Amino acid sequence: MEELRVLSPTAILGYGFPMESFVEGMKRDPHVIAVDAGSSDPGPYYLGAGKSFTDRNSVKRDLEIMIPAAIEAGIPVIVGTAGGSGATPHLDWAVDIVKEIARENKLSFKMAIIGSELDKELVKEKLRRGQVTPLHPAKEIAEKDVDEAVHIVAQIGEEPYIKALDEGANVIIAGRSYDPAVFAALAIKQGYDKALALHMGKILECAAIAALPGSGSDCMFGYLRRDHFVLEPLSPLRKCTTLSIAAHTLYEKTNPYVLPGPGGALDLHACTFTQVDDNKVKVAGSKFVPTDKFFVKLEGVRRVGYRTISCAGVKDPIMISKIDDIVRSVKDRVKNNFEHYGITDFYLDFKIYGKKGVMAMFKGAEESHSDELLIIIEAVAATQEQANTICGFARSTMLHFGYEGRIATAGNLAFPFSPSDAKMGEVFEFNIYHLMQVDNSTELFPARYISFNQGKE
Repeated sequence: MEELRVLSPTAILGYGFPMESFVEGMKRDPHVIAVDAGSSDPGPYYLGAGKSFTDRNSVKRDLEIMIPAAIEAGIPVIVGTAGGSGATPHLDWAVDIVKEIARENKLSFKMAIIGSELDKELVKEKLRRGQVTPLHPAKEIAEKDVDEAVHIVAQIGEEPYIKALDEGANVIIAGRSYDPAVFAALAIKQGYDKALALHMGKILECAAIAALPGSGSDCMFGYLRRDHFVLEPLSPLRKCTTLSIAAHTLYEKTNPYVLPGPGGALDLHACTFTQVDDNKVKVAGSKFVPTDKFFVKLEGVRRVGYRTISCAGVKDPIMISKIDDIVRSVKDRVKNNFEHYGITDFYLDFKIYGKKGVMAMFKGAEESHSDELLIIIEAVAATQEQANTICGFARSTMLHFGYEGRIATAGNLAFPFSPSDAKMGEVFEFNIYHLMQVDNSTELFPARYISFNQGKE
């Protein structure tokens, strides 16, 4: 086979896609429909809570189009990082949706379910052997950190997918995955160049985001050949350019020439991007450099407390000019009020949008100047009740804070919502962001299979 064709319907399962684009993709006779279903971008909460950041109805809508179309065409559907984060609860959630679709549509197919959540004892044993190393800026971890983690997942490479395809799976639902592997697995199984397959997968993972204008809710198509690949958006409203495709190669990477993944890295020093049509780009020259040992990336989170927030607007120019001093005074007042009451272990922050809300994490960032501010008061504490208490007191203190030059004696803050305070629930942080050495590429990722006959298991 001189060409392998991959349809990427959407940037993340549940983000949706126009039916017109999907139909155009199916007209091109793809050999596989592949989709990334998750990301760590939304932060640690979803991995810790075992919940999806995508809506169930939206995910079902996408799958209910993809799976019947693939069955009719006789091609597989591959889904990676199921449920958004890929731990066991997320995987079960996604599998339940597929089962529901099979029942309601009386479908017949074989499904592979590939897990990626790790047993803590296995991770601790690897730690004792010195086979767990941090990814910058993460620090070295101890067994205590492993025990504190709510869920720990490892990124699946292409090999477990290939194994499932060899077993005759028509639909593959997998846990946390190296994003390109989902798109590259079939091609590598068929003997295509691994580097080209993974590089094409790197771009297809976000579907039409790599096109102009970019969209996470539209389809992209990949044509993999022996010495290059070609990318094509499936909407007439978009085009691929050498700039858009080259830029997406750098997407989420610190080094534009070396893209690490399980078992090695893509070397793109000799890579070329060529415009071959008004809306198509040809890519060639990608190389794969294997590592001496095989490593997988680990992601783990621990619970750190509970959060409450309050959002408020400020318009008074006098208050705006003194906002830094006011924030410091309010923080001091909150600390003083509760230090003898036994509530001392909490986090209180004021995110000030219109001044430096987005860039506040970067020291020395230039401040903007606005005639109005949005202030988000955030409190994190050991219990939800304590977080409510700290946030509520900080909010009321700022509401009536008397600052020099103040003219009005009414409240300083304008609240867009009532109630003003929102209970955000559990707070998690990444405490494991490390590489772990393994003996082979499939040992951590067992697969189980379910066969459906007219919707019945």
